[in-house]
Amino acid sequence: MSTIRLAVVDDHSLFRKGMISILNQVADFEVVLDATNGREFLDKLVQQTIDLVLLDLQMPELDGIKTTEILREKYPEIKIIILSMHDEDQFVLHLMEIGANGYLLKDTDPDEVEKAIKKVIETDHYFSDFVSKVMLRKMTRKTQQDNKLFNYKTDLSDREIQVLKLICDGLTTTEIGDIVCLSPRTVEGHRLRMMEKLGVKNTAGLVAYAIKNNLV
Repeated sequence: MSTIRLAVVDDHSLFRKGMISILNQVADFEVVLDATNGREFLDKLVQQTIDLVLLDLQMPELDGIKTTEILREKYPEIKIIILSMHDEDQFVLHLMEIGANGYLLKDTDPDEVEKAIKKVIETDHYFSDFVSKVMLRKMTRKTQQDNKLFNYKTDLSDREIQVLKLICDGLTTTEIGDIVCLSPRTVEGHRLRMMEKLGVKNTAGLVAYAIKNNLV
């Protein structure tokens, strides 16, 4: 695995420095940027290339929600894992909707943080047990309010559903291609078409759709 270039954005100095120290001890991880809020991070990002950012939810000047929205518009290739003290359902679902690739509570074990980063780089999403339970609770409710994110009229083809189920299993594009006898490029084409059909911003949105529609 090539070196994963990371950023840590958090306004609490002790937590930020501790996270940086932990991450820099992991082989193939390198923290190349840190910032105390979203505004400072975006300013520094102009001169630095990263693969993934660990982004605090609540910060002064520019919080994690607004920073995620800006990143998805200007830097769609950057993966985003939200760090938060909040375990409320609405935070998780909103961050998934606007394009976060993962959501971790700040008391998460360092081993799971490492696992989440690698999983997001490989498959574009990581759902902890906590996040999976949140999404399952919300996506199976039948009120119009709860279903607004996934009130889709477009049906997926049998092949797209097959690929989607394998995505939900956490397989990479190459691994999916080997199973369904398609090239990685074709698998990626299916993934992008599904995102376009369903109006979601990343693979996390596809997985949420699958959970809501009992495909997994």
